[in-house]
Amino acid sequence: MDMKPEELLHPTGKGLYCPPGDFYVDPVSRVDRAVITHGHADHARAGHRHVLATQATLDIMKVRYGDEFALSWQAAPYGTRQSINGVTITLVPAGHVLGSAQAVIEQGGTRIVVSGDYKRRHDPTCPPFEPVSCDIFISEATFGLPVFIHPPDTDELNKLLQSLQTFPDRTHLVGAYALGKAQRIICSLRALGYDAPVFIHGALEKLCTLYTEHGIDLGPIPLAKSVSKEDLRGQIVVAPPSALNDRWSRRLADPLTVFASGWMRVRARAKQRRVELPLIISDHADWEELTTTLKDVDPGALWVTHGREDALVHYAQTQGYAAKPLNLVGYEEDDDASVLDKGVAAE
Repeated sequence: MDMKPEELLHPTGKGLYCPPGDFYVDPVSRVDRAVITHGHADHARAGHRHVLATQATLDIMKVRYGDEFALSWQAAPYGTRQSINGVTITLVPAGHVLGSAQAVIEQGGTRIVVSGDYKRRHDPTCPPFEPVSCDIFISEATFGLPVFIHPPDTDELNKLLQSLQTFPDRTHLVGAYALGKAQRIICSLRALGYDAPVFIHGALEKLCTLYTEHGIDLGPIPLAKSVSKEDLRGQIVVAPPSALNDRWSRRLADPLTVFASGWMRVRARAKQRRVELPLIISDHADWEELTTTLKDVDPGALWVTHGREDALVHYAQTQGYAAKPLNLVGYEEDDDASVLDKGVAAE
């Protein structure tokens, strides 16, 4: 390792900055040149002069911010080496949502991998996370505590299907973040044999359409507003979390509130929103996935961006890795958690 890692990439008030390449990774404010790991709003902001990302992430940004989300942009297919002012950038799958990527940054014999947000379990809507050996691995730690162990998705979704049988006269209103979680739940239900229409809130329509344009088969997903209240009895409706206790839900037949989030492990969060059926489903790595990834990547050192940094740093140090928290600000610990805590819409 010829170049010191901090010379290649270090934290600033705007985000992770690469001085020799003069670019930022997931900057929290407008910059001249940004590398974007995925389309969630806390990582992908509008107004940069130039954006490098996967095509799917660029398409997501267009849907969310309009065609002029940046002055210019460049699509980088997975696994292709790009050069920015002599610094090599390669995007590899992160397994978080459609288009999500890790940023592999190399120069002067030093390789740093910025994970962005990621998970290790199967997701039918995006390619799986690919471990990349490196000098520095920069990881999130949203669920960086040993208590956060996510159960298999099938176990959680079977609870939903069982509830449909138990309460056939109630609409099952599933709160799920509009980008990634909603589409993953729909696809996973199809894999379990649920072939009935899954009704959706209008706020999900554009992103669901984008997913289908990228080859993700969601099956029939009519808008909930297109049918009567009576027709929604015994049906599944997927909506942004803000709709769970909103006036919009009054159009549903005796709605049974369901919320899909890793934070449903914390009972107080479910009670806070009066969730009747909490489902522990997250697009972020749980504790076992975080620690397994550390071993799989086996980096020279671990830097932790946001979340429960201290526990993951301590664990890494007990395993013989140099590790430190970066304490980056401007990134939500979980997209759904921000809705629960602040009471604002995800869309």
